[in-house]
Amino acid sequence: MPASTTPQTDARPVTVPDFQSAKSQGRKLAVVTAYDFPLARLCDAAGADCLLVGDSLGMVVQGLPDCLGVTLDEMIYHTRLVARAVRRALVVADLPFMSYQESPRQALRSAGRLVKEARAHAVKLEGGERARATIRRLVEAGIPVMGHVGLTPQSVRALGGFRVQRDEGRLLDDALAVEAAGAFAVVIECVPAELARRVTARLRIPTIGIGAGAGCDGQVLVSHDLLGLYEGARPRFAKAYADLGSAIQRAVGQYCREVREGAFPSAEHEFK
Repeated sequence: MPASTTPQTDARPVTVPDFQSAKSQGRKLAVVTAYDFPLARLCDAAGADCLLVGDSLGMVVQGLPDCLGVTLDEMIYHTRLVARAVRRALVVADLPFMSYQESPRQALRSAGRLVKEARAHAVKLEGGERARATIRRLVEAGIPVMGHVGLTPQSVRALGGFRVQRDEGRLLDDALAVEAAGAFAVVIECVPAELARRVTARLRIPTIGIGAGAGCDGQVLVSHDLLGLYEGARPRFAKAYADLGSAIQRAVGQYCREVREGAFPSAEHEFK
């Protein structure tokens, strides 16, 4: 790898206190989603501060139209694969739809499984004021929580689709409630950049933006969008840093041609 592109990262594992202190230090946080061992290993080695095992796997891995069908057992499975690969990044796992909304007690059972069985370092859940009691209960039990406000994909039916959220009062109230409940960070999704900047300035905990502009304390992208692996509609905020989908298709296409033409395997690929 050329020296100019070698990740300049501390080899020491990123902890929740490290994540929190990044804001006061003015250090931007780079978060990316991961769902399996090979991708997690590569993203970790590349220098990601945090790997989010998102319920977005419903769309980019399972081929579903949204994340609502993802189960807790599936999240545990994918989180276990990611945690097994990581040497440095903080591993945060999503609590999937209906694994925590019933009560703080239900949330504690679900989050406990993600930490104990899957080895997640922290969990993420959606909701602001309505999630205050749940966040507090998890934090009291020693489970670090990342909040999620703005566009909350698990509420996509109630929101009428994946729409930009512009209610400043509600966004600020939700973000402050998440902070007051003890969350160590909060994702702000799909809101106008200036609004996200003002909310970020009001909070003591770091904000992680996705479609929320450069004024947040960090950013998160879905890895399949970042790498050009997802063929579905790509939101405006999802920058593709590579086109691996086309590269994979070309490679497999060449393999198929060589098999049909008898060019593969050649002598160098055979045992004598």
